Amino acid sequence: MNKEKERKKLLKLARGNIGKPYKYGAKLEKAPNFFDCSSFIQYLYKEINVSLPRTALDQASRGFEIKKNDQLEIGDLIFIKGAWGHYNPEFPDGIGHVAIYIGDGKTVSARWLKRDRKVIEESANDYLNRHDFRIIKRIL
Repeated sequence: MNKEKERKKLLKLARGNIGKPYKYGAKLEKAPNFFDCSSFIQYLYKEINVSLPRTALDQASRGFEIKKNDQLEIGDLIFIKGAWGHYNPEFPDGIGHVAIYIGDGKTVSARWLKRDRKVIEESANDYLNRHDFRIIKRIL
């Protein structure tokens, strides 16, 4: 499968799982019934035969860094600290959440918000302009 086909499949899968329930610590084996942020990303990439680690912190170590002002592509991963940052020497300020860019200025991620705990679509700028924004990674 070429990168364009992989990106189209990621987009279709991400949008097709909007509304699925969020469960903290959800493992890949429970997909697509429910997700946490990193198992959602792991599931999407597994479906295009790309293996990613289980946690957002470990996923942030993969791929190539993309700058905020670069053109984002479908499949790029946006990482923030979030409410519960996890730390390592590469990310001493913490990584706690990951979202996938789906084009047209939008992201999809499994979120635990006050009112909703599910896979949702949001503006990419909602992540890129946060004070706890950490890094963008390109896997494809």
